[in-house]
Amino acid sequence: MDKQPTILVTGVNGQVGFELLRSLQALGRVVPCDRSKLDLSDLDHVREFVRELKPSLIVNPAAYTAVDKAETDVDIARRLNAELPRVFAEEAERCGAALIHFSTDYVFDGTKDGVYAETDATNPQNVYGLTKLEGEQAIAATGCAHLILRTSWVYGRRGKNFLLTMLKLGSERPELRVVADQIGAPTWSKTIAVATSHIVAQAVVAGDVDWWAKRSGIYHFSAVGETSWHGFAEAIFKEALGERAPKVVPIPASDYPVPAKRPANSRMALSKLVDTFGVWMPAWDDALRLCLSE
Repeated sequence: MDKQPTILVTGVNGQVGFELLRSLQALGRVVPCDRSKLDLSDLDHVREFVRELKPSLIVNPAAYTAVDKAETDVDIARRLNAELPRVFAEEAERCGAALIHFSTDYVFDGTKDGVYAETDATNPQNVYGLTKLEGEQAIAATGCAHLILRTSWVYGRRGKNFLLTMLKLGSERPELRVVADQIGAPTWSKTIAVATSHIVAQAVVAGDVDWWAKRSGIYHFSAVGETSWHGFAEAIFKEALGERAPKVVPIPASDYPVPAKRPANSRMALSKLVDTFGVWMPAWDDALRLCLSE
């Protein structure tokens, strides 16, 4: 990689992309890509854009993330979650760039008794998870140098996410019913971006064109620890509202029917990330406190 690489970052108005744009600034010439500059659903235009830019690194957090809506918007979900990553990977291979792509715990069915490793069998239970898995497979098939970073339960201070929904509802209602039998690791968008920048910094310092290829593959990239959606909600209210917090009633997922089935277990092992890059993700509750203090 060049000492001052050109880094293309997609989805810069989204939760993760917004933070990546800031965390990567010191590592190269960052080219932000939002809808005003590039329609990511226009795959031919995407190809032209990448070929003209000739980036050293493509960082792609952009995705179709409306999990329930994806059950009916299958075509656009597949285009953004599977076909777009394939195009980025093909163009990265063509120009000798590396690709960082973000994926999800929803590629698993959630039935495992324990944490999921990168080598565990996938079995998505909804369209979102299926199309994200198709994106992972399409990237690997191109042979480009790539990192696929699977994260979970992403939240932040912008966009649409569980944290902002709870803060809004918690200020309006005396009692909330929240699912307690789905377990995972809430992951702050800013910690995703910071950890990603630590990885990119290693590549920039190494200055080795083969650095990415030697480390290509899938990595689990969520916060440390685990909780339920109910536990996450209680932690949010304790930290943000204190004595003004509403009562949070635990319920089973069956009491809150939604179009897309969610995995009951989204816990993921992080040892491969630590062993390869020396990158440690923070505990989910520590990150939450930092997020709410900003």
